Amino acid sequence: MSSVIKVEGLSKKYFIGHQTEDSTLRDALTNGARRFRDKLFHPMSKQVSRANEEEFWALKDISFDIKQGDRMGIIGQNGAGKSTLLKILSRITEPTSGKITINGRVSSLLEVGTGFHPELTGRENIFLNGAILGMGKNEIRKKFDEIVAFSEVEKFLDTPVKRYSSGMYVRLAFSVAAHLEPEILIVDEVLAVGDAQFQKKCMGKIEDVGKEGRTVLFVSHNMNVINRLCFSGILLSAGQIVVEGSADEVVHHYLNTTNEECISKVQFADDPEKPYQVVGASLHDASGGLVETQLEVDAPVTLKIFFKLSRELPGAYAGFSIRNSIGEIILISDNRDIDDSNGELERPGIKSASIVIPTPLLVPGKYFFTVAISQQGRGAIDRCMDALTLEIVNIKSVRTNWAGYVHIPMRWDISSQ
Repeated sequence: MSSVIKVEGLSKKYFIGHQTEDSTLRDALTNGARRFRDKLFHPMSKQVSRANEEEFWALKDISFDIKQGDRMGIIGQNGAGKSTLLKILSRITEPTSGKITINGRVSSLLEVGTGFHPELTGRENIFLNGAILGMGKNEIRKKFDEIVAFSEVEKFLDTPVKRYSSGMYVRLAFSVAAHLEPEILIVDEVLAVGDAQFQKKCMGKIEDVGKEGRTVLFVSHNMNVINRLCFSGILLSAGQIVVEGSADEVVHHYLNTTNEECISKVQFADDPEKPYQVVGASLHDASGGLVETQLEVDAPVTLKIFFKLSRELPGAYAGFSIRNSIGEIILISDNRDIDDSNGELERPGIKSASIVIPTPLLVPGKYFFTVAISQQGRGAIDRCMDALTLEIVNIKSVRTNWAGYVHIPMRWDISSQ
């Protein structure tokens, strides 16, 4: 079977800026002007000013082939290079070095609103996306009713998509990407934005696309979905391929060799372009200290999430979810469960949320915490997938037959009749 995607020695380099402690506004403006001057007068020169900058290789010399009709899952921890790879394959960004050969029409869904113009209506964006894919109006019209029915946004079809919620955006964007008959469909974790019923529809559609002989590249943190949908897989780590093979082999390797240590604290770099941002999260034990390695099954644990709001965010709420080792969601919660925040999260500033997770609750195993800040009607605005990891162990308890997803002790009254 012929290759539809061939990647040879692909690398992508970025430069990360670092600001010194004694930098002033004047220094920042001077350095910015110097960089602008270098790029303006020496656009082809690699010897531009790189003061206080560090090289970062998002991808480093990776090579692989994808055959026609394959469904490939791409997995790895946050920062492994998954999204960078998909952006290069989708021709959104250019590689630093290497060669890519793609045979076929590519449709991609990498983030909410990919390929949509916010000022155009849903109807207009369907035709715009079709045109981008090289389809004629008659071809698009043949698929139009099917796209609208699948997306379930018919009522808002003539509304500018800038007024859509994130869930509506994803519904329409996925429906367009999947129904306009691309030879290659590329989908990132964006489907996690949709509700459970729509995610199920999307999984079924991806399976149908594969059965029609088209090629699918799928990125997800849900190992259960990767096993279900994909034939082959690639595990990325620090921008390099660690394992390539069948989907179940790659997933097995990932679950048994990654995230071995508990990640109980993360802090994210401040992004001035984001008015609302998750800036950190941490897990704490009964004494208030960080969870170091493992936690006994009946030990209390507190999750803390930190946010930055540069301006007011009406209807803001904080939330988190917990996944098990195969990617199944065990628990979802947000502060609307018991809303006693009095609008504090809506006001500008640095905010923190503290959540005491009831114990015992989680059965022994490894768990991954996703944290997010959201807005009523829009969904997640900033989400950090699998930001923290926690391993629950059974050392003191005599019970050994832990099964199911959660453990909630219940009162039993036993008597003779």
